Amino acid sequence: MVLYVKLWCPWCVEAIEYLDRRGYCYELRDVLADAAAYARMREISRQPLTPTMEVGGKVLADFDTGQLELFLAREGIEP
Repeated sequence: MVLYVKLWCPWCVEAIEYLDRRGYCYELRDVLADAAAYARMREISRQPLTPTMEVGGKVLADFDTGQLELFLAREGIEP
């Protein structure tokens, strides 16, 4: 599970807190500090907005925690 973020983005901070509180393991990639991560995020999501999550070939882009919760449940992704 990879979470692409901009560290100042409030939705990104909420996503990080949501995942941490529930015990999810993920790789955090700051797209402002890592040009390759930004390019990868744009490639998989076809857009520049964060947060964006990539897991098991599935992508959730530009989401809030409600959408994240639904995505994780729908895809059967557990901590």
